[in-house]
Amino acid sequence: MVRSDSNHLMADGETDAVALLAEARHVVDAELDRCVERLATTVPGTLGTALAYALRTPGKRVRPALVLAAYRGAGGRSGAIAGIATAVEIVHTYSLVHDDLPCMDNDDVRRGRPTTHRVFDPCIATQVGYLLVPVAGEELARAAGALGLSATALGALAGELFEAGGIRGMVGGQWLDLEAERRSLTLAELTAVHRGKTGALIRAAAVLGGIAANAEPAVLQALRRYGEAIGLAFQVADDVLDATGTSEELGKPAGRDAALAKSTYVSVLGVDAARAEAVRHQQCAVAELANVPLATTSLIALARYIVTRPS
Repeated sequence: MVRSDSNHLMADGETDAVALLAEARHVVDAELDRCVERLATTVPGTLGTALAYALRTPGKRVRPALVLAAYRGAGGRSGAIAGIATAVEIVHTYSLVHDDLPCMDNDDVRRGRPTTHRVFDPCIATQVGYLLVPVAGEELARAAGALGLSATALGALAGELFEAGGIRGMVGGQWLDLEAERRSLTLAELTAVHRGKTGALIRAAAVLGGIAANAEPAVLQALRRYGEAIGLAFQVADDVLDATGTSEELGKPAGRDAALAKSTYVSVLGVDAARAEAVRHQQCAVAELANVPLATTSLIALARYIVTRPS
């Protein structure tokens, strides 16, 4: 983000990212509302209420914005891409619900409001997280049909999304993260944790947009490498924010990493070097887009936003 010290004017790239994020919030929140309405007839009672609460959790919608940017960058034009972006957000929501549980990070606040297990209870929240996975699958299949994608393409979408959300992605990364509490990790070990815990779904978001646009293999590979790099940049920036931001700014308790004695990019590198590391990953991500037939303006703008966001 390029800001003037005197008037905080946004650069063109940031304006593009802010507009795309606003669009992603608008279209995905509408899809999530429709999803809640469908679930109301099949999941009654407290569990249904808790599902609705989790699905309506506000957020920046960075991952859905990456889906939109990659899809359009690869030549896609249908508004039905919102369903693919929503499936990604639902998987992200499942990960947050479980990440906040008492047996995990035991967080009471997420995105400025009480976490699901605090409003309901840990048993209900655990069930909500598990149920969100098939809900994401239903949303993915519905969107693929609306986009006119083949069964092969749907299989590729599902494989990408659910591998990112599973043992070779977020679940495996979360396990490594828990194992690392009260241990001092090397930079290489820390990177291995966050390639899964944070990076896998961000990478998948970029690749899913390309698959939905029927992008060529070379484009998909470029999007994959972009997503891997920007996923790490996101986590480095997150660690800096946790160390330097306030709870009000972040919408969750600041300083949780230090309280849990977690190794972070800040604890390993220091704040200034961590900021430089985030920029390095961002630059690597952008470089991956240079030699493929892809419209990159929005992807580059999101990469810049990810390392300079205020929360």
